Amino acid sequence: MRSTRIRSVFLDFFTARGHRPVPSGSLVSPDPELLLTNAGMNQFKPYYLAHLTPDFRRATTLQKCVRTGDLDNVGRTARHVTFFEMLGNFSFGDYFKEETTAWAWELVTEGFGLPRDRLWVTVYEDDDETERLWRRIGVPGDRIQRLGAADNYWSMGMAGPCGPSSEIHYDRGPAYGPDGGPATGGDRYLELWNLVFMQDVRDEDFRIVGELPARSIDTGLGVDRLAMVLQNVPDVFHTDLLLPVLETVRELAGGGDETALKIVADHARTAAFLIADGVLPSGDGRGYVLRRLLRRAIRHARLLGAGDAVLPALTGAVVDLHGTTWPELETARPLIEKVVTTEEEGFARTLRQGTRILDTAIRERRLSPKVAFDLHDTYGFPFDLTVDAARAAGLTVDEDAFAALLEERRRRSRSGRTEPGRERRAETGTTAFVGYDATRAGARLRAILRDGAEVPAAAEGDEIEVLLDRSPFYAEAGGQVGDRGVIHTASGAVLTVTDTRPGHVHVVRVETGEVVPGEEAEAVVDAQRRAAVARSHTATHVLHAMLRRALGPHASQRGSLVDAGRLRFDFAHFEPLPPERLREVEALVNEHLLADPEIRVWHADRARAEAAGAMALFGETYGERVRIVDIGDFSRELCGGTHVGHGSQAGPVHLLGESSIGSGVRRIEALTGADALRHQDHERALLTELADLLRVRPDEAPQRLRQRLAELAEARRVLEAQRREQLTAEAVRLAGHAKRVGTGWLVVQRVSGVGADELRPLAAEVRRRRGDVVVLGAEVGGRALMVATVSPDLGAPARTVLTTAAAAIGGGAGGKGTVANAGGQRTRHLDEALRLAAASARDLLG
Repeated sequence: MRSTRIRSVFLDFFTARGHRPVPSGSLVSPDPELLLTNAGMNQFKPYYLAHLTPDFRRATTLQKCVRTGDLDNVGRTARHVTFFEMLGNFSFGDYFKEETTAWAWELVTEGFGLPRDRLWVTVYEDDDETERLWRRIGVPGDRIQRLGAADNYWSMGMAGPCGPSSEIHYDRGPAYGPDGGPATGGDRYLELWNLVFMQDVRDEDFRIVGELPARSIDTGLGVDRLAMVLQNVPDVFHTDLLLPVLETVRELAGGGDETALKIVADHARTAAFLIADGVLPSGDGRGYVLRRLLRRAIRHARLLGAGDAVLPALTGAVVDLHGTTWPELETARPLIEKVVTTEEEGFARTLRQGTRILDTAIRERRLSPKVAFDLHDTYGFPFDLTVDAARAAGLTVDEDAFAALLEERRRRSRSGRTEPGRERRAETGTTAFVGYDATRAGARLRAILRDGAEVPAAAEGDEIEVLLDRSPFYAEAGGQVGDRGVIHTASGAVLTVTDTRPGHVHVVRVETGEVVPGEEAEAVVDAQRRAAVARSHTATHVLHAMLRRALGPHASQRGSLVDAGRLRFDFAHFEPLPPERLREVEALVNEHLLADPEIRVWHADRARAEAAGAMALFGETYGERVRIVDIGDFSRELCGGTHVGHGSQAGPVHLLGESSIGSGVRRIEALTGADALRHQDHERALLTELADLLRVRPDEAPQRLRQRLAELAEARRVLEAQRREQLTAEAVRLAGHAKRVGTGWLVVQRVSGVGADELRPLAAEVRRRRGDVVVLGAEVGGRALMVATVSPDLGAPARTVLTTAAAAIGGGAGGKGTVANAGGQRTRHLDEALRLAAASARDLLG
């Protein structure tokens, strides 16, 4: 049974039993605490926890999943892969154990035709009910085994829903290991289908803290594993899901180690699916997962003897194989090819340099954690590749020691960035922010800090930090800069707020009066600056939406700076944006702002916001209750920043340019509002001035300038040709002054009218025409310069000719081989230096 049929049999079976077919979720997990989707239930987590109520109580899916926890086993066992398809059926407070076990047994024995005497089941160690159900169905008692929580109690690996499980295993026969059932471990008994009885809730410490609002079902059947059984092949790599890719690797490498071939095939498949879902290689997060897989694939391909650029062919084979079932692969084919090509070219340089160092360390048997850390930190050489290479050479690397070095580096990078007043804020509580609806508010001074330490008072001229009980000042967060303004105290003191830092630390300068804690005050934000910042923030959201529209969903935010009148936006992309594409994005942004979309702000729990399509931004952390900003119907993001009320208030936006700030991350800088207009006025004034200089209208200036530049280039070409003729004539003249010395010819001359960069080629041309030793000297720009060139037949470096002469003009001789030069400030001694050089040349010529 081919994989296409496996999928349809499963989905049709459960659709006929009232389950709604739900499309696969993205590999980019909707849960911000989970990097990548690792199970079919991920997209349904809010339903299990009753954060959302679905309009259906039964579902069935074919879900894309990625797991890298068993990376070292990939290619070494029959069943381990990093990407896999999981078929599942789900109940949200509807049916429970009885229906689940009965349907599972019916489907595997009748739908897929697996022989009953080859099937085993496991249940959780104290789950009497499930064992009774299996016996009632007809599973013999001697093929039911009870296992502990490590095998038969399922959770997401994090806080959330969980519960005991029961698994269906297939006995592959004695050729794959000893008898004894799944409890024996090994490859003989292959787990096919995991039936999870969702009933409990775990906290962050993995303690069961209660029951779910309703008992539910989550099951997962691996398509790869079932295909391995139904297609009667030794491992998942020989199923129709991976074999064509494996054969492509084998062809590119010309054969080789079977484990390495399987690793490359697996990682290429996973990479193609990740990129198609918008993941790009980077140095952290899910981007690092992708980069790590790509680099492992590249390294193993090189070890197999494959040439350069293997990944485009391999990921292309993945798209060819799976593009019909997963059309997003076909849509993303150009993107996948560009990303893997760029990554492979970049890693080839890292690989060459790192491999040389690694091979030396292995050969000398000194592969210490420090060497591994330096390879990782300085050269970007992945640690897991170091471990792989060490294992192949019979060595080990102390992974704990490596982790300690890595943590020490992170600790040093974090040092010095402690927020001022953190300890004091912990004691006094947080500041209530009231600035969304107002730019001024009454407040009380809770504490005064200097260098993070509390002080009893501050006087005129002091620069301090102030904590308030409530504040209209926006504290720097989410890329948006902190507000500025002024604080007036009841005693008459005036404090200028120069910044508002995370944690609502107001950085102030006391302009007049004295300040003490406990005073009442009025806090007033610089409203004009706040409005300019709000324009930039709204423009940033629109820019994000338009970049994703123009480039693809992978172009997601990787960082930002939102300031008054300007913004900086970092986004995931793999190549530079040409000027015409940048202008296209700018036009899209201004077009959508000019349409004046309404800016709507609303609040919801995080699960409901994500279900509504709100984007959670890279690197940001969110609580359970979130703030969502909608701009028209094209942008919906979780955001705590300030915005304008309507899109037209944010424009215009002018994109200044874009650049690279790291592998796979680009940066756009832009101006907004009045700053954009001022910049455009400045550019218009420059164009007008240029047109006046060229004596044309502004719209004719570019063409006229191109014409003038072409004329200038032609004139320069003619002048350079004339100059070459002049220097050739001068070389002929100088060669005519050659004197016979011994068996060779010597030319020593002072020249004039030549530039510093012309002296050396002139000497070479003279020696080419006549001369075994040529020494030329000239006074250029107030310095004495000398060049010497000698015939290679003399067997002596040219520098020996100038050593004594260079001292005469106050310098030293430099150069290697047949050409040397010297320079100094003593121009009046140039003739003497030439005489000394002539004497040295005569000695050289004998």
